[in-house]
This record gives sequence, structure tokens and C-alpha cells, in this order.
Amino acid sequence: MTHARSALPVDAGVGFKPQHLDGLLGDAAPLGFVEIHAENYMGAGGPPHAMLGALRERYALSIHGVGLSIGAMRPLDPEHLARLAALCARHPPASFSEHLAWSSHDAVYYNDLLPLPYTTETLARVCEHVDTVQTALRRQMLLENPSTYVLFETSTIAETDFLREVARRTGCGLLLDVNNVFVSATNHGTSAETYLKDFPLEHVREIHLGGHAEAVDDTGAPLLIDAHGTPVADPVWTLYAQVIARTGPLPSLIEWDNDVPDWPVLRAEAERARAMLSAARTRKDAA
Repeated sequence: MTHARSALPVDAGVGFKPQHLDGLLGDAAPLGFVEIHAENYMGAGGPPHAMLGALRERYALSIHGVGLSIGAMRPLDPEHLARLAALCARHPPASFSEHLAWSSHDAVYYNDLLPLPYTTETLARVCEHVDTVQTALRRQMLLENPSTYVLFETSTIAETDFLREVARRTGCGLLLDVNNVFVSATNHGTSAETYLKDFPLEHVREIHLGGHAEAVDDTGAPLLIDAHGTPVADPVWTLYAQVIARTGPLPSLIEWDNDVPDWPVLRAEAERARAMLSAARTRKDAA
């Protein structure tokens, strides 16, 4: 079955927060797109949908899910999927994405995106779930690489190979969260650069950039938390530059979900991404 492909503009975007509505609507040089969390807009009406309607008159829309539990071993919740399909029909997005994670078990929903072991069994189940979502939405979905804090001894497939195989089997695209790469590599004492060299960049349709919090674990080793409450860290910007030097410009989103700043601060982060996209475009045209 052919599904509508992700069609975000190749530009910088931001995750939408209601306090930024006036800034977004009044911006003389608007960004390329805005992204919303699907679960915040599954009600029947009211101010959220009115704001979304106003935004869609000016911006391309990306819908980012956080509750489908793609990595769960049980079937997807049909009611949640139906609400998601209704949202996408009401406010057709240029792109839909979700996480390579699980967040529910039976009727219990957890306020977190939890990791999964990379095995042939979980690979088959994730592909089944991706196919279910793409069929229900009649569009390609993008699958995001996770930030992780533990590794599973039972894993037999590298994360990059797992994502590559999901994309090959299902035709889904990938959402590359560069901060997640840096967080996971730091937490596990591995190389973010090596991970990105192995990443199936040919399937990436969108990039996420966000901030992280710094802590230490029980042994005193560095522990990073994907908190989305600070500016993008310099090492993450460096990794981002390396990625778009290889791929060329891609739609790039600034995530800032906690301790949300005033609009000019968030916009400045997006403008930094926009400037780097422009530089990558110039290099690509000159090559």
C-alpha cells in the first residue's frame, strides 16, 4: 500500500507552546513549521483546536505522538489509534512521528518513554505496529531513535541496524534526534560519532534538537537526562553540523518542553538551526 510521504519544508521549526502563539502568528520572518504532541489535541474542540487552526494557516504542521507505545509487546490500543487518526484527518499534518519505545502495559500508561531489547521478536512486533499505524493514518510515519539509560543483555541487534531494518521492512521514515544520540552515548560510554556513522541516514526525514540535564549516577559517572528544558548543548550542535554535512539540509526542530523560555529565546535557537541549514545548502550547491 502506498502512503502519503512526510512533506515538511526543509527549514527550522519549533515545538508549539500556547504561550508562543502571538509570537508565531506575528513573526515577520516565520519559521518553516511547528510540531505538536498529538495527545494534547485529542479532545473534541475548544481553544487547542482553535489555536491549531490559526497556526495551520501560516505553518506546516508536524504531529509527534508520545503515547502509541510502538515498542510494546501487546497490540496497539485501538481507541488511541482511532483518536490519532481523527486528529490527523481534522488537521492534516505534513508529517507524523512516534518513538521507538513503549509506554503502556495492559491498561496502565506510564509517563515515560521506556526502552526495549533489540531482538528478532521485538523487531517483528515493532514492524507490525508501524504497519498498523501507517495503514490507519494512510501516511508514512517517522520513527525516532530513543534516549536510553540502560542496556539489555538480551539485545542481539545494534540499535542502528534495528532502525534500518524497520525502515526497510515497513517503508517508514526515521526521525533522528541528535540530542538523544549524545545522551545515550554519554550514558553508555560509547561514541556518538561512531553511532552516527552507522545510522541509516538515507531514511531520515526530520531532525530533532533539544537540551539535556547533567547529573551523575550512583558510581559518580556522568548521567545525562533528555529533559528538553535548556538550550541545545554545543556538542549536540557539532553533531548536528556533521549530520547535515552528510545528508544535506533536513527539516530540523527545536524541542523545549520544560522551563519554557520566552518566544525570542526559543526563536533564536531555531534561527541557529536555520543558519546551519543555510550553510549546508550552500556547501551542497557548491559541491
